Amino acid sequence: MPSKNKNTASDRPRATGESGPKEFRIGFLVHDVSRMRRTLFDTAMKPLGITRSQWWALAQLSRSTALNENKDILQSDLARIMEVGKVTVGGLIDRLESSGFVVRVPDAHDRRAKRVSITKQGHEVLDRMVGVGHELNIQTLNGISPEELRAAEGVLAKMKVNIRAILGPDMNG
Repeated sequence: MPSKNKNTASDRPRATGESGPKEFRIGFLVHDVSRMRRTLFDTAMKPLGITRSQWWALAQLSRSTALNENKDILQSDLARIMEVGKVTVGGLIDRLESSGFVVRVPDAHDRRAKRVSITKQGHEVLDRMVGVGHELNIQTLNGISPEELRAAEGVLAKMKVNIRAILGPDMNG
């Protein structure tokens, strides 16, 4: 007679390189949640006149310049922080600049390099983005206890460490 225990060695999900019919689905769930969350934020940010890529660039610029006395950053450094190419970040900065959210000026030491800073209008949209993000977090975390959230954050943090170790020093971001 078969055991009623559903967690036997033969059908237990595997996470250590074993293959079999039941694998952990966490990678798919992380991807789906991330994709759905981006869609939710896109929808919420649309009335602010900013795209996902633009709000990501603005948020990274804000975080990076918070520690910088000059309140600006080299455009090339922003590309590195965002893990995108210089051309990609250049296009994002073009659009943010035309919307009045950032300004770009030549670097004092290297006229070919550009420094980017957030304008008053950019800070205003950032403040609104934070408020919208806070409200969306309240809604998306509804029904999840603080203990569950801490456990999920712990698992994801460990996964991130493991992935960084696999990628190696040249690929860590």
